[in-house]
Amino acid sequence: MKILIATGNQGKKMELLEAFAAHGGLENLEILSLADFPEITDDVEETGKSFEENALLKAKFFGEKFNIPAIGEDSGLILDAFPEKFGIRTRREIPAATDELWLETFLKLLENVENRRATFFSATAFFDPNSGNSETFLGSTAGKITAKPESKLEPGIPVSAVFCADGETKVYSALQREQKNKISHRGKSVAQLHAFLKNLK
Repeated sequence: MKILIATGNQGKKMELLEAFAAHGGLENLEILSLADFPEITDDVEETGKSFEENALLKAKFFGEKFNIPAIGEDSGLILDAFPEKFGIRTRREIPAATDELWLETFLKLLENVENRRATFFSATAFFDPNSGNSETFLGSTAGKITAKPESKLEPGIPVSAVFCADGETKVYSALQREQKNKISHRGKSVAQLHAFLKNLK
């Protein structure tokens, strides 16, 4: 069975693949990504009002386009100090050409903020254009934003260098992959999706 991960974000793609591999049992799946279709430059207008809605929009758009089951993912950060900012617009909230510039601007916003509590959310969605079957799953992890990057920036997911989950002493990108997949918002969401896909077989 072929299944498409509907993202052009390499950081997200790698995390999704690693999270799938961590659970095993889906060896018969051939997982593709948008990188396997370089001729496609279309993008999805994220008009949903929740992470789940945006994830499903992506899965449906590309699933119907290629006529294969697809997985969409949408994630973001909700900050206690700025509840009206970020969320489903996390990446788009700050217009920046590079991850480094994005993170620099993000940290400046929090420079004099005492409450650095934040919660990361990740929604994954499955859509099969042949059956019309769809499901969404949500994972979340609470933590805090550090004053400066405490690890290298991972492509496409710069906040991983400054987000420290509750109960951990290291930021996301400094954790061992196995530990990160266990406690991260995306890892939790993918674990639910993985269980769903196993039951489809």
